[in-house]
Amino acid sequence: MANKEDLKKRLTPEQYAVTQQAATEAPFSGQYDNFYQAGIYVDVVSGEPLFSSTDKYDAGCGWPSFTKPIDTDSLQKDLDLSHGMIREEVRSKNAKSHLGHVFSDGPKDAGGQRYCINSAALKFIPVDELTAAGYGKYKQLFE
Repeated sequence: MANKEDLKKRLTPEQYAVTQQAATEAPFSGQYDNFYQAGIYVDVVSGEPLFSSTDKYDAGCGWPSFTKPIDTDSLQKDLDLSHGMIREEVRSKNAKSHLGHVFSDGPKDAGGQRYCINSAALKFIPVDELTAAGYGKYKQLFE
């Protein structure tokens, strides 16, 4: 994995702060909050596949929200006691990038989870570019 100096050169200051320092982007400010193209979202640091647009919904919270990850093994969950709250933090499994938090107030008919994720932690790969970008096996999610 890239070292901190390489990441500071490759990522925007906001992407670095979110993924490496567990910062949170301002609500309703992220590029993927009100964004509904077909494709997958990957970790901006490592490219690990994380979420599909088929599981994205508008929770009204100001951050992209998903009912589930593409693969539950792609995420690491940790207890977060910061800011006087008890929350479950979500990180990418391999890069350990801070992504956001998971809450139990999601759509009940989709399992009840709300993965509330910072846009700055994500890179979107459109469905028609999945194969060229090396994510061809995920095209089946859209068939």
